[in-house]
Amino acid sequence: MKVGIVGASGYVGQELLRILLSHPKAEVTKITSRQLAGKKIAELYGSFAGRTELRFSEKIEDKDLVELDFVFLALPHGVASHWVTEEVLRQVKVIDIGADFRIKDKATYEAWYQTEHGSEKLLKEAVYGLTEWNREAIKGAKLLSNPGCYPTASGIAAIPLLKEGLIQSETIILDAKSGVSGAGRGVSQGVHYAEVNENFKAYGIATHRHTPEIEQTLSESCGESITLSFTPHLLPMNRGILVTMYANLKAGVSKKQVDQAFQTAYADQPFVRIMPEGALPETKWVKGSNFCDLAWRVDERTNRVIVISCIDNLIKGAAGQAIQNMNLMAGWPEELGLLSVGQFPG
Repeated sequence: MKVGIVGASGYVGQELLRILLSHPKAEVTKITSRQLAGKKIAELYGSFAGRTELRFSEKIEDKDLVELDFVFLALPHGVASHWVTEEVLRQVKVIDIGADFRIKDKATYEAWYQTEHGSEKLLKEAVYGLTEWNREAIKGAKLLSNPGCYPTASGIAAIPLLKEGLIQSETIILDAKSGVSGAGRGVSQGVHYAEVNENFKAYGIATHRHTPEIEQTLSESCGESITLSFTPHLLPMNRGILVTMYANLKAGVSKKQVDQAFQTAYADQPFVRIMPEGALPETKWVKGSNFCDLAWRVDERTNRVIVISCIDNLIKGAAGQAIQNMNLMAGWPEELGLLSVGQFPG
């Protein structure tokens, strides 16, 4: 399969290329960056020296679409919805790693992202790519909306309990921490070394744009409208996300039922690792991998369940899950090219 990456100069774009260079059935033949057109990617990321001679093009031309099988879009919000058209989708399958096709209601998207959506029709047709919970629909998708990093970790943590009706949905609180790469490669004061190092802070309280995506994902999983509290924090590290979910158990729900819900949901999922008894997820063990590490505790004193979900935000939270979805869309095993062990120390 021939693959193009639009926006390959960012952190997620280069991760896509890095992983796909070792993929046995996919070949990246086109990468784009408007600002860096004509330059080799190895000039921007020295890690690619000796591995690829690919140069950035300014954009994907119509003639390129005939030669490509898949296009990944790693673009700022508000761009992809104007680029993707029905004509494009007749020629190539598209995986959008940005936010433009995640939220099904146009008005909700525009309210949270403060930009006009370019295609309400395609918004309804796009398939949401939380792989563990939408696998069959993903297989037939032409336009795939890759989930955000926080929604990925949050969905994996919450959906088994919601589907089994074990928790009081109105009590869900998501407390999340992310490394600095989640902010992208652009320069801003908040991600300067001196601002982040030896520091820990919350941000986007009650306003983070992943909130409606998380609520939509959880609502669809259980057939009821979910409203929750989500607070992200910035950690002084490069990459990784750790989400702690709190929720009240319904009356009479036992630890055995909670255990069974998670064990049943993820027994055969290749990229969800349930931690052994007594262990808890840590960001260092998923760094550089497509795995989500998961653990939970039932606090009988407060009648709450506490769930810990941990991913690499650039891989399972972005590029890796996108390739996992590409594999399904192409009819290949979803693990193809993604089973490398994480990096340690990183």
